Amino acid sequence: MNPTINLPHPNGTLRAYTLREPPVFAHPGRLRSRTVYAAAHVVADPLGENCLGAPAELDWESTLAFRHHLWSLGLGVAEAMDTAQRGMGLDWTTTKELIRRSAADAKPAQNAIACGAGTDQLLDRQCYGLQDIVTAYLEQCEAIETAGARVILMASRALAASAIHSDDYERVYDAVLTKVSQPVILHWLGAMFDPDLDGYWGSRNLDQAAEVCLKIMAEHATKIDGIKVSLLDQEREISLRERLPTGVKLYTGDDFNYPELILGDSGGFSHALLGIFDGIAAAASAALGALDQGNVRLFGQILEPTVPLARHIFRTPTYYYKTGLTFLAYLNGHQDHFRMVGGLESGRSLTHLCEVLVLADRAGVIHDPHLAIQRMRRFLALNGIGCC
Repeated sequence: MNPTINLPHPNGTLRAYTLREPPVFAHPGRLRSRTVYAAAHVVADPLGENCLGAPAELDWESTLAFRHHLWSLGLGVAEAMDTAQRGMGLDWTTTKELIRRSAADAKPAQNAIACGAGTDQLLDRQCYGLQDIVTAYLEQCEAIETAGARVILMASRALAASAIHSDDYERVYDAVLTKVSQPVILHWLGAMFDPDLDGYWGSRNLDQAAEVCLKIMAEHATKIDGIKVSLLDQEREISLRERLPTGVKLYTGDDFNYPELILGDSGGFSHALLGIFDGIAAAASAALGALDQGNVRLFGQILEPTVPLARHIFRTPTYYYKTGLTFLAYLNGHQDHFRMVGGLESGRSLTHLCEVLVLADRAGVIHDPHLAIQRMRRFLALNGIGCC
């Protein structure tokens, strides 16, 4: 018998919800037709300080176990990205150790891993000289390359705060890209994900910003594997994709429109580097395996039901999406608690998280309904909600 739970609604009523029998997904192993990374969250140490402003303390065993879970499904791991709370609790010292450990775990089976290089040694919302920004970037790139991982050159808050003109972006990226030893993945993260990146590439006009970005990629195409675009704008991503230099990939970071963008059209397709794949990894793996077999219908049947969940988790304010993904990992047994670095478990309301359970169930990504119900009841009781 499928388990039922009474969930609170914003009007104060309790409504019964019965979870479905979870689907059985086929897992194809290595994926072939698309290059796919899941941006992985981190698991906080529940006994660590981990409050606002405190250095991050991680549960290393659970954090690394989750990366092995993603690899077991054929997905690459995008490490130390915004999904892992870069800029929202995860400091550079802890990040560097996370990169070292994850890259070491990836090596024995040659699992795919790419890691975010930023400038978060520098203080937010302060202006720096361009050389200071280049030096910070190169320090992080060196740490990642030394660990044996691919670099994801993340958008820099320091550069956004310090650049006076688009030429400053060109100077910084030129200085960094000429020094890296392997092709990197660039990262265009929209202001909805991080307000401090508003006006990146030197303009709030996204058409003008795209021209600067494309110019940089054209001048350094041999040092660029691809670009991750997180603007939640399907048409803009397609337009940029069609203008990329030969051999440069578009990695969609669009957590609203990923099925259509990955599937593509007669003009091409996007690869994927997605935060939502952290929460729907099994479904994503099965869908992409179906696509490898040319089964477009099954690809859509698996992924389309996950879109309402993704749009809910990434709803405004989008930068709190990490809370929903961590809660989903808790419901699915990937961690034993719902505590986050920087106290970010408070980033979403109780009713928002109840809806995560419902939409995850409808998407087929609740692995064990009885465990999920047990954990949801415990969560509601801790928040003063009984009769569930």
